[in-house]
This record gives sequence, C-alpha cells and structure tokens, in this order.
Amino acid sequence: MAKNQSTSLDRKKMMADPILVTTIVVLIAFLTLFILYPLAILLVDSFVGDTGPTLSVFQRVLAMPSFETAITNTLTVGFLVGILATLIGLLFAYVEEYVELKSKFMKGLFSVVSILPVVSPPFVLSLSVIMLFGKSGIITRYLLGIYDNNVYGFWGIALVQVLTFFPVCYMMFRGLLKNIDPSLEEAARDMGASRWKVFTSVTLPLILPGMGNAFLVTFIESIADFANPMIIGGSYDTLATSIYLQITGAYDKQGASAMSVVLLSITLIMFILQKYVLEAKSTATLTGKASRARQPIDDRSVRVPLTILCGIIALFVTLMYICVPLGGLFKTWGYDFHLTTKWFQQVFTMHHGFEAFGDSFLLSFISAPITALLSMIISYLVVKRNFKAKPFIEFVSMLAMAVPGTVLGVGYIRGFSGGVFHTGFLQGLYGTSAILVIVFIVRSLPTGTRSGISALRQIDKSIEESAYDMGANSYEVFTTVTLPLIKDSFLSGLVTSFVRSITAISAVILLVTPSTLMITVQINEFAEKGAYGVACAFATILIAITYTAVALMNVAIKHFGTSAKIQAQSEEE
Repeated sequence: MAKNQSTSLDRKKMMADPILVTTIVVLIAFLTLFILYPLAILLVDSFVGDTGPTLSVFQRVLAMPSFETAITNTLTVGFLVGILATLIGLLFAYVEEYVELKSKFMKGLFSVVSILPVVSPPFVLSLSVIMLFGKSGIITRYLLGIYDNNVYGFWGIALVQVLTFFPVCYMMFRGLLKNIDPSLEEAARDMGASRWKVFTSVTLPLILPGMGNAFLVTFIESIADFANPMIIGGSYDTLATSIYLQITGAYDKQGASAMSVVLLSITLIMFILQKYVLEAKSTATLTGKASRARQPIDDRSVRVPLTILCGIIALFVTLMYICVPLGGLFKTWGYDFHLTTKWFQQVFTMHHGFEAFGDSFLLSFISAPITALLSMIISYLVVKRNFKAKPFIEFVSMLAMAVPGTVLGVGYIRGFSGGVFHTGFLQGLYGTSAILVIVFIVRSLPTGTRSGISALRQIDKSIEESAYDMGANSYEVFTTVTLPLIKDSFLSGLVTSFVRSITAISAVILLVTPSTLMITVQINEFAEKGAYGVACAFATILIAITYTAVALMNVAIKHFGTSAKIQAQSEEE
C-alpha cells in the first residue's frame, strides 16, 4: 500500500514537471521512429503484398537453396564461435583472477588483447588471417611451404570471430570470478578436494549462468556479424551477407526484408533469453562482494601450463594485429617485402581518401555526445523515475543491441526511402549524413545505457531528493547533481560511442552514398579488390585514431572523473 502511494506521488511530481514530461515524450517518439518503425516496416514488407496479407514472400525466400544454406551456415558458425569464445574467455579470466602472474609482460599482454578488438574495425583480423594463412601468407607459403592454402570459408570465419569476440567473454568472466567468495573454494580445498574438483564442483556451478550469458552474447554477435564473413567468407554465405547481396545484387528488397525478419527473430529470442533469464540468474547467484582477497594459485603444475596456453593465444592475437601496419608498409604482401610508405601516401592523395577520414570523424564526433547524453537521460529515467512508459523506454533502448546492423540498414532503406513517409522531412533523411548519425546513435545507445544504469544504481536517492526539496527542477537536478556523479560513465559512453561509430560498417554500408564516405566502407572495398596495402594503411590510421580516443578518455577520467579514493571510501562505508 505504502509503495503504491509512493509511486502515485512520484508520478504526480513528474506530471508537474514540464521539462521531464517533454523529455519522456521526445524519447518515446525517437525510439519509436528510429528503432520500432524500421523493424515494423520489415514485417509489413514480409507479410503484406499488393493484395493484402500474404506469406508468398516468405515462401519464395524459404524455397531458395541459397537461403537454406545461409541459415544453416549462420547457426553452425554461431554455435561454434559461441562455445569456443566462451571457453577461451573463461580461461583468460581464470588465469587473471586466480593464478599468480609473476610476469608484468603477461599482465600487459592481457590488457592489450582485451582492448584491441574494441578499438579496431570489426574486420581487421580477417585481413590478418588472409595475409598470414592465405595463398601468399607468410606462415603458409614462406614457413610451411604451402602454396594453395584456402583460408576462405567456414574455418576462416570461425577463427576470426573467436579471436574477435573472446575478449568480450573474458571481460564478463573477470567480473563474475572476482565476486566469488574465496572462502567457499578454500573450504573445499581444506576437505581434500583437488584444484580440478574445486573448479568443477564449486566455481563452475556458480558461474554457469554467466557462461550461458557469455555464450548467448557471443552467439548474437557472431550471427549478426557482416564484415568478417564478407571479407573472408568466400562462397560460404551467412544470413547477414545474404541480406546485403539480396539488396545490392538481386535488387530484391522484399526478399531482403523477409531474410531480415528471420535473422532478427533469432537474435531477439537469444537477446530476451540472455537479458531477462540468464543475466538475472547470474546476478542472483553472485551477490555482494568477496569477503576478502583471494590467495592466487602458485602451484607450478597449474600456473605454468595455463599461463603458457594463454600466452600463446595472446601472442597470436597480437601478431595478427601487428600484421595490419606491416601490411601497409610492405610494397606487395607475399611477394615484395621492401618497406615503403606509398600506401599511406595513397590514402591521403587518392581521390576521396582524406574525405573519408573527415566524414567518418565528423559524423562520429557529432553522434558521440548526443548518444552519451541520451544514454544518461534514459538511465536516469529508468533508475530514478516511476512512470507507465518506463518499461517501454528501457526495453526499446536495449532492443538495438539485438538488431543486426544489416537488418537495421534494410529497415532504414524500406522505412525512409518509402514506407509511411513518402514525402516530408523524414523521407528526406534517406541518403543524407543525418541518417548515418541516427544509426550511430541507435547502435551505441544500449552500451551507454547499461553503463549509466549500473552507475546510477549506486547513487543514494536522498542526494537528489534534497536538491528537489531546495526547489530545483528535474533539469537542474540532472545537470548539477546526477550527471557530475556519473561523469565517468558519461565519458566512457562518449568514447565508446565514438569508437563504435567510426568503426561501424554493417548498417552504414547499405546507407552510404557517394556524397558521404566512411573509412570502414573504403577498407572493405579495397580488401574485396585484393588491394591489401591500401586497406591496411586505412585500418592502421583508424586504429591509431580510436586508440588515441580511448587513451584520452582514460586521462580525462583520471583527472576529471570521480576520484578512486572517494569511491574506495564509499565502498568501505
């Protein structure tokens, strides 16, 4: 009863605040228009024909042998990548949190491996695999003497995606393992259990929901991936590449819409399972923090083999990233290894070369602060406010995480080049830079929102209530009280959005026009032509830009963010 009265009072206060009500209305309109509407148009395209509701489009698509092959390939790769990435991520996290790493080099290597996939374009490792293991690869041709190795296809995609996505699992498992109370495992050890027995009977059951969570996240990322299958897939089609080819090759927009609905259905089911079932179980299993610090495992029989195994994988990943700048410095990869700067010079002297960097940087720079601010506003409304539309805002803002880039791209094509908006401002969005900015915002919104929600849940409600009691409105409270307390999350969301936007390709490749050039699209085009020197030069400069952005963020958080000392004091209290 008291809870209902409190909720009713909160709603009355909210309705008396015009700034807050306007913000909620604008947010609902934005989320509906740029997330739900394009997806709804795909459903209309798939199920409604000229004469009314029909299943003929689906029947035609499902009858295509290429579609059956594509969906089988997609699920096969997704399951394999999900399993392997989860296991490797768990291995790295276990070694990081449980094993005594005496080498500072290994600790640094772990940090590099965890950050590189975040700051690099999604298809960089595909370039590296081709340059190392292709017909002209250094390892296959020059070390092993194999001249006809075919790296394209299932195993090429699987290798690249595992190495790209396992750091995501690694970061997830680090948090899970850190929160396990070491006294549980030590009690089992005191009773005579071996290290393996402790892991299988104590540690593993505690992190099992987290493992399922990591698997589903990786599975979604894998089946939604467009760039890697496009470059290294060869004739091995996946749903993401089939959708792209259905639009650009067959000019079958309705068929592409039907394929998009199938892919979206798979990712949505996995997203709902991951978000509302396994994530909740994982949180319930591991509550609170460890009662004391864990004693690292110093047993050589455990420490040495695990450290060596992780070291080999980490060095291999690092080697693959080193190949990218080297590919831009060699005259002809695989044939002439004399150093040259001509590929880097060509990047800036070629037609549209410098323009691609300018357009990508500008659009990402515009979208990043908007995304960061929107994320914090949504987080604030979800955590600190009670109103009827709150579940809608929370679900739809997170929904973009489950929408593959190619699906979103097709939805925008169908929604804004026609659809309901045949005329007017919204119809005029298609083919402009503005629609790319909107796509960047939509794609990065879930990441920033999750970070903001986590940060806001740690802030005592009384801090903001005291500001309201002194006469401040919602805008003043948010800008002067809430936002300064979560500035770390805001800065993190700002840079994450910038990095995700400037390295995006799956959605924008269907929406770019000759008037707007994107670096990732240029890299993809050169890689498809076999011009790896120029592609590597572009990718190297792009990695340098994104890595610099992340470094600047770390400096900003260190000097302007919430003090670690204050955080530590609050945790002790």
